[in-house]
Amino acid sequence: MRLLLLGGTEFVGRAVAEAALAHGWDVTAFHRGRHAPVPGVRSLHGDRTAPDGLTALADGGPWDLVVDTWSAAPRAVRDTARLLRDRADRYAYVSSCSVYTWPQPAGHTEDAPVVEGASADADATDYARDKRGGELAVLDAFGPDRSLLVRAGLILGPYENIGRLPWWLGRVARGGRVLAPGPRDLPLQYVDVRDLAQWVLEASAAGRSGPYTLVGPRGHTTMGELLDACVTVTASTAELCWTDPDTVLAAGIAPWTGLPVWVPPDTDLHTTLHGADTSRAAAAGLRCRPVTETVADTWQWLLKIGGVAPQRPDRPAVGIDPDSEAKALAAGAHG
Repeated sequence: MRLLLLGGTEFVGRAVAEAALAHGWDVTAFHRGRHAPVPGVRSLHGDRTAPDGLTALADGGPWDLVVDTWSAAPRAVRDTARLLRDRADRYAYVSSCSVYTWPQPAGHTEDAPVVEGASADADATDYARDKRGGELAVLDAFGPDRSLLVRAGLILGPYENIGRLPWWLGRVARGGRVLAPGPRDLPLQYVDVRDLAQWVLEASAAGRSGPYTLVGPRGHTTMGELLDACVTVTASTAELCWTDPDTVLAAGIAPWTGLPVWVPPDTDLHTTLHGADTSRAAAAGLRCRPVTETVADTWQWLLKIGGVAPQRPDRPAVGIDPDSEAKALAAGAHG
């Protein structure tokens, strides 16, 4: 298999490159040259946002598969997909569950309505419409039978450049009393980036098409299991202080960003972010490793790079400062 990765040097793209090389595929990455690709990957340099930025792709190919992780102006996907439609068999676009309208009930599937107002020709607007516009661009160029729309949910694992799991690992590693947002048995839904990468390659090779909500099953793990794993892998003496959700919110801590991954139970936030029905992806071969493995491998990666994770410049930093944590702890935390 000949794979063209659009990006391919960070987080999802890097995981896809490693998985493809492990399968013995021939891998080319088209990227801006800001980060080194995985050893064994052929590089083509260009900037999709610049005039003539796709020149390096003009005479390339043919490719069996294109994997695209773009998340800004949809017109960049449009231009690339149009250029490649006669030189690639299939196009897999890593989209997002954010394309579904907000909020969604527990158990929502790929049939859920998607955001309106998106266009393949648009400049960057907001994340949901940008991702939906990217989907429309792929469908326009490759048609429904040659397009795979990977609507990823929360993605964790090595190479994370958003900061969610790295923040928790760093906080737990520092020790002391740690604000642990309850309830402890709060079900979480996410996908390890390596499981996502493996599924994209296998599904594409099998000729699958259409949209898939790509995230692990509901309740694959819990907030307690996630944070317990952080304590274990860091060998920390941290004390997890489980705190009532109302206390956390009353302290002015924002769900999802202030305390990454966590959102309060019995809310639209939780049913939308942690309540999708992913049976279609499971039936198509999605296999999810245990949370202990995801946490341990992310910690080992962090140690190798000096303990500080990279941060995408277009995404806000996550986590809370020590004063906010202390305030919430004083308001009623318990071990």
